[in-house]
Amino acid sequence: MNLSFFDQFSSPSLLGIPLILISMLFPALLLPSLDNRWITNRLSTLQLWFINLVTKQLMMPLDKKGHKWALILTSLMIFLLLINLLGLLPYTFTPTTQLSMNLALAFPLWLATLLTGLRNQPSASLGHLLPEGTPTPLIPALILIETTSLLIRPLALGVRLTANLTAGHLLIQLISTATTTLFSTMPMISLLTFLVLFLLTILEVAVAMIQAYVFVLLLSLYLQENI
Repeated sequence: MNLSFFDQFSSPSLLGIPLILISMLFPALLLPSLDNRWITNRLSTLQLWFINLVTKQLMMPLDKKGHKWALILTSLMIFLLLINLLGLLPYTFTPTTQLSMNLALAFPLWLATLLTGLRNQPSASLGHLLPEGTPTPLIPALILIETTSLLIRPLALGVRLTANLTAGHLLIQLISTATTTLFSTMPMISLLTFLVLFLLTILEVAVAMIQAYVFVLLLSLYLQENI
């Protein structure tokens, strides 16, 4: 029984071929493509408004030098948002519950921000490893601690996103299983669990949006430290 709860996190396959790539690319097909018409429809207007809103929120903590990353960060935000929300639908697979995928997104972008800082301002980037005014006997220990906290950042990004989405999916499956099991024997308790399930689903929609925003926001803060 416990194994069936985790079956939803296994990557789908057809004839031994993994389908995770299709599940990653499918959300992009839902976005309407822009054309050259002067008069756009309401869906395109809503899409442009949402993209401008996301871009403005992500670029607020960044200087003008960091605005070059607007396309990458906004695309990543919309990509994670669509995958997280579509993963809440029944009989769907959520690629962001896979730690390998989240690390594959977090590590290269974190490394890019780190290399940007080392290239543009190496002294300031290395200065983050040793706070100003540190006593001399504590310098080796603080350098080791700060280096460890710097290297663990991509792991923390990936684990945070994976853990939050995995916990939410498990809770939804557990409560939905209890609702269907109790429906025939204790309908009133089943109704209460269904109410809890409904509230939990609303909470998970908020968590899916917040986690996508937090993932990209932390990357933008890491970028700000290095520019």
